Amino acid sequence: MDQADAILLAELQRDAAQPYAALAAAAGLSTAATHERVRKLRERGVIRRTTIEVDPAAVGAPVLAFVLVRSERWVGDSRAELAEIEEIEEAHVIAGTASLLLKIRTAGTVELQDVLRRLHGVGSTETIVVLESFFARPVRITRP
Repeated sequence: MDQADAILLAELQRDAAQPYAALAAAAGLSTAATHERVRKLRERGVIRRTTIEVDPAAVGAPVLAFVLVRSERWVGDSRAELAEIEEIEEAHVIAGTASLLLKIRTAGTVELQDVLRRLHGVGSTETIVVLESFFARPVRITRP
């Protein structure tokens, strides 16, 4: 990956709906070369998908919580059952005293409690409810 690719990735993370002409201007490339580079970044799996960012509160899911799951059993096989719980936005197998880290978003604490109830049996949990989020960064692109 060269500097032009790094610029394209940073620009696409900032606004994935930009026209190729704007991306080309930012990277100092032609529109055709930009289109080809973005295509190759997709083919190589560097760009996994193109999406939008939605305000969770605006769609009725203002409560954000992180849940640490401690389990005596191997949790690496629980991907499918966790994926069935739509309120779980992210699930990570982690090292340390806990086995899993879950990012859960719900409409309220009653709904959060329901999700925790559905997790019952996977082990003990520790829930951290977010009161305010300062920022979330996209993947940092280091330029060569």
